[in-house]
Amino acid sequence: MRGVSDVCGCFPTGLPYPGIAQLVRTTLLGVVQELDASLPWVAHPIVMIDTETTGRKASEDRIIEIAIVKGRDGEILSRDSWLINPGCPIPEDSSAVHGILDEHVESKPFFADVCDEIIEKLEGAIPAAYNASFDREFLLAEIQRLQRHDLRDVPAIRDRVVWIDPLVWARHLFQEEKSRKLSAMAELLGVEMERAHRATDDASAALRLMYKMAEQNRVPSAYGEFIQEQVRLSRIQGEARSGWRRS
Repeated sequence: MRGVSDVCGCFPTGLPYPGIAQLVRTTLLGVVQELDASLPWVAHPIVMIDTETTGRKASEDRIIEIAIVKGRDGEILSRDSWLINPGCPIPEDSSAVHGILDEHVESKPFFADVCDEIIEKLEGAIPAAYNASFDREFLLAEIQRLQRHDLRDVPAIRDRVVWIDPLVWARHLFQEEKSRKLSAMAELLGVEMERAHRATDDASAALRLMYKMAEQNRVPSAYGEFIQEQVRLSRIQGEARSGWRRS
């Protein structure tokens, strides 16, 4: 009969038709579609990314160190890092933060030379970073400079994939703390951190910190629910910061 449609896509029992469940699962915004959004996010492979750079503007500055720490089920599986020649001098104020000097990178490969190695480590995993917008913008800027349109299938490069951001959760769970910097949160939760502002150490600490925060009741377990809640919290936090700046 015309005028009658099954908008649910379900049997009369309420159960989805065969094949529909997969479609429903993958329509959640922000998730890596090939990963089951109903499973705990800690059960999925996660790549915690950290970059050290020549400055703070992704459109102008360059990555000089990048680390990718992979974890699953609360355990760290691998650590990889690259020192990268930015093709330009490193400003003194940036070196004062991370300790990386021109002489440390002048003989190192350019980003283009190690891009494929980096991408290989990112494949098939949920991307994550502490203050994720910073590292995401720098990684995407480097990829865009190379015009590597063939990398769109990598989760960390996809426009619609939301990166896990421990900073969003730190701001939510520890509102009473004066600082939610990575080093402050690591000390608070007893996460070992050897050298702050070096990519491998920062990424390792950030991943362990996120696994620690997963023990909190206010952190959703299911991957899809976790991402939706992070998006909501990030929006609220952004609005609060905007209001604070205007006042």
